[in-house]
Amino acid sequence: MQMESRTFPCSGFFNNEAQKMERYIQTQRLIIKPLTQDDAADVFEWVSDRVVNRYLPYNPYESVEQVKKWIASIDDEDYEFGFFLKDGGKCIGSGSIGQNQNGDYDLGYNFNRNYWGKGYATEAGKAMIDWAYHNLNARSFASNHAIDNVASGRVIQKCGFQFDHYGQYSRFDGSETFDAVYYKLHLE
Repeated sequence: MQMESRTFPCSGFFNNEAQKMERYIQTQRLIIKPLTQDDAADVFEWVSDRVVNRYLPYNPYESVEQVKKWIASIDDEDYEFGFFLKDGGKCIGSGSIGQNQNGDYDLGYNFNRNYWGKGYATEAGKAMIDWAYHNLNARSFASNHAIDNVASGRVIQKCGFQFDHYGQYSRFDGSETFDAVYYKLHLE
């Protein structure tokens, strides 16, 4: 399928040149930055929630200690971010944007369900795309969602992605496979 090329204007997420080079992004309502051990309790709120994890590739976490081990395992090339409310500093979600085997940058995200339906996922997704565009020279992006996870599909489309194909993905442990919709975004 031939993808239309798009221009992605700088969205004003970066306050200065130094901020562009760091893994630190400010949006209207969020601060997006790497997770630390101090964030483990907030992260546990959604990674342990079976509703949030219904369509994610990992199984729900069972303890804050398990979350701490995951945070400790994130290396510098993982481009994993936490999404923090500017008002109060609570970590309400996390996401990543890393290069896959095809050279595209995969966008992924998850949120505490108390913050669903408020536009935070779209805000964070657009900001991560903009960050990768400016800092990683990323031009081709990919994302997907389980067919039954319609809300995630809306987020992906609001971030500018276009339908590419249908397929499947499985949980990391192989315990469940999901029919999925795959999207692409190409920026000039």
